[in-house]
Amino acid sequence: MKPLHALLFGCLLLASAPDARAGQSLVWHHTAPPATEEIGYFEWSPLARQAYRAAIELRFRDCQLLCDLLRAEEPGNLMVHHVENYVDFLTIYIDERADEYAARKPNYSQRLAAIEAGDDSSPWKRFLLADIRLQWALVKFKFEEYTSAFFDINKAFKLLVENDALHPGFAPNKKDLAILHAAVGTVPEGFQWAIEWLTSLEGTYAQGKNELEQVVRYCQQHPDFIYAQEVYVLYTYLLLHLGNDRKGAWQVIRRSDLDPKAHPLAAFVWANVAMRTGHNDEAIRILQQRPRGSQYHPFPYFEFMLGNALLHKLHPAADVHFKNYLRQFKGRNFIKEAHQKLAWHYLIHGPRHLVSYHMQRILVEGEKQADTDLSAWRAAKAGELPFVPLLKARLLFDGGYYQRALDMLLAMEPADMPTKRDYIEYLYRLGRVYQELGLDKEALYYFRRTIERGRNEPWYFACRAALEMGHIYEKQGDVARARAHFELCLSIRPQEHRLGLYQHAKAGLNRLK
Repeated sequence: MKPLHALLFGCLLLASAPDARAGQSLVWHHTAPPATEEIGYFEWSPLARQAYRAAIELRFRDCQLLCDLLRAEEPGNLMVHHVENYVDFLTIYIDERADEYAARKPNYSQRLAAIEAGDDSSPWKRFLLADIRLQWALVKFKFEEYTSAFFDINKAFKLLVENDALHPGFAPNKKDLAILHAAVGTVPEGFQWAIEWLTSLEGTYAQGKNELEQVVRYCQQHPDFIYAQEVYVLYTYLLLHLGNDRKGAWQVIRRSDLDPKAHPLAAFVWANVAMRTGHNDEAIRILQQRPRGSQYHPFPYFEFMLGNALLHKLHPAADVHFKNYLRQFKGRNFIKEAHQKLAWHYLIHGPRHLVSYHMQRILVEGEKQADTDLSAWRAAKAGELPFVPLLKARLLFDGGYYQRALDMLLAMEPADMPTKRDYIEYLYRLGRVYQELGLDKEALYYFRRTIERGRNEPWYFACRAALEMGHIYEKQGDVARARAHFELCLSIRPQEHRLGLYQHAKAGLNRLK
């Protein structure tokens, strides 16, 4: 999942969060039903909240029954459209099926029209119009409808700004505005034209982070706050994807009351953060103990995650879960990557004939939208297989087993590397392991060598090395060198992972402002 997508997805996993404004207390508005039911109203009634909870817990059948009851008992309550939109958004985003997207797409304009007819004096009206647009923008990104998605984001931003001016004490605006403010400066080069031509977005990481931290402080002061889970999820993703603060992200999610045993999306957030912060064994435990059952919408991506987590530990059972993912998932992304990971697994554990089988499947199955799928396809097309000792060190590093990875790298000799690519990766891996072990001097040495040898090559190692040098200098408070290396990252043009690396470099530059 790309950083911007992941951040917005985290934003939309759980419901609308109350807002904190400088010098003000959080205000939670309930709009009472008007005297006449000719104009729809907006109220988080107990029934509406039950329906919403069912939606975000992926209990879609329960949610629909509750929404039907909500329509019957509260015919003027327009919150039903917001809740049902969560079901469409999560279904399409998880399943990635084009036919499902086409079938549900008419609901988008119908819901907007229903909410447009609601009470114009309510602060909920503009907020819901914006929030629904943001959800569908994410769906449109998934299906590569980029221009339409940016139009939706722009309209949502304008609605939120307008609503903030009309109702300055209204809580939910701050959540969405904070994400848009923080993310706008990190949009990769390939999409800058859309920001400049199609939107009026503006903001900085510091602005968005400050806005969210106001809400976090409120949650800390009010532990029974109903929307605290969303605030912690959103703040975690902000720190993780835009703040390069993995330690802080892990601490936030651990302090939250989000329970990975409560429902699948909670397990997804916990496991996702654990895998990205070097807590691989914790991720395995969460994924193995995740909530299951027919009451939940299927979520095959859990199998892909568990396969990855076990592969990072060089576990012999990793292949089972990648196969489960390929059998269960009927969508678009990570098909090629799953076959590549299976090829890697069999390269390490055998049998060797399955290596070539899965390398061939990469060429004919899945799509090339995700960077990792595209990278897998390029490697398969070129017939490239990784050098096994280097592959093991990489996987151990990705799992957070840094000392084991270093021991494996130090047991190698540069002369052992079969190709120039392997030698440059060897230098890069040494830099990354030393960086995670807190040995900045050694890390910088190997990153410099990686850039010297690899900046004109098609591989991503030099670009990532420049990015990580920027991170090290940022941590050290050397703003000039940090900025220079983030800019160096943006000047190197690898064939693989470029958009993601550029987005992280832009996030770094945004933080330095």
